[in-house]
Amino acid sequence: MEHTTETPSHSSTMSLPRLLLHAEGFAVFMGAILAYGALGGGWGWFALCLLVPDVSALGFLVNKQVGTLCYNAVHTTLLPLALLGATWAFSLPPVLMLVALIWLAHIGMDRTVGYGLKYVTGFKVTHLQKL
Repeated sequence: MEHTTETPSHSSTMSLPRLLLHAEGFAVFMGAILAYGALGGGWGWFALCLLVPDVSALGFLVNKQVGTLCYNAVHTTLLPLALLGATWAFSLPPVLMLVALIWLAHIGMDRTVGYGLKYVTGFKVTHLQKL
């Protein structure tokens, strides 16, 4: 059996791991949307806030290291999942749960279309592909 590897520079190939990461992103996107709707969140607010996490890319105006750190911190599921858990565990205001779901939807949407975490070598070099 032949073993192949894929590096971020192979943007035109779709390996099974990459396909699974895209599918996983779509599942996160849809799950967050469904949960948001089930909690009665307003769709106007959802649409207005969906792209807010991309403000973190402004860190790249400082330099690649700061930009990568800011972007990746906001584009991993760790913080929104922690916010969801804290909202539930500590009976925090329900609006925080809606914020976390919009945040998760953004991350899922990004992963679905191939945007991944950034490498310090360049804004267009991600863990999923080289854009």
